Amino acid sequence: MMNAIEIEHLTKNYGKNRGVTDVSLKVKEGDIFGFIGPNGAGKSTTIRSMLGFLKFREGSIKLLGMDSVKDHVEIMKNVGYMPSEAWFYDAMKVSDVIKYAADVRGLDCSEEAAKICAKLKVDTGKRIRELSLGNRKKVSIVCAMQHKPKLFIFDEPTGGLDPLMQKHFFELINEYVDKGATCLLSTHVLTEVNKYCRNAAIMREGRLMMLDSPRIDDDTFLSFYEDEEV
Repeated sequence: MMNAIEIEHLTKNYGKNRGVTDVSLKVKEGDIFGFIGPNGAGKSTTIRSMLGFLKFREGSIKLLGMDSVKDHVEIMKNVGYMPSEAWFYDAMKVSDVIKYAADVRGLDCSEEAAKICAKLKVDTGKRIRELSLGNRKKVSIVCAMQHKPKLFIFDEPTGGLDPLMQKHFFELINEYVDKGATCLLSTHVLTEVNKYCRNAAIMREGRLMMLDSPRIDDDTFLSFYEDEEV
């Protein structure tokens, strides 16, 4: 089984501000991988480097067997990315946002989008300005999933979702993973990792530590947050 994600000795600094240092990570195909850590630990920096949104100084990254820099365009065709904050044009209708996300890829995703919208109870007739944070998150989930990518990368996806929608979201992840996809889940919600992830790693102060098991107790988890700005 090949690795869906291979990061070797990634280093990215922001001058005096913390970035990430010597991060190495492998995620096998078919995994639901928990990427854990407090705010500011380096999770989003790692993800943005993976997706080509940040230029990194040292190291290498491969996604789906392709080089993250040289093969950026091809990689993005096969990745479903959901950022931590869901930003859309306020005046657009939900249906138009979802269709636009598909059109950018040159795909007709209407059937899959309708299935996801039904699962998450997305009101496609509303305008973005009318939506709560949780409902904006649901639109972002649809945009990330509707093209049935080989690799999902979610950055704090469940903030604002009620418990039932969180359950439906993870049911969708499991459904796609069962069909061969891989999921990297960046979060600081321990219960999500313990319940849904098969493997995990934790970021602290820009460095990464692999975990023998994603099943960790509260005290162990909180020990990684000591002296961190959460």
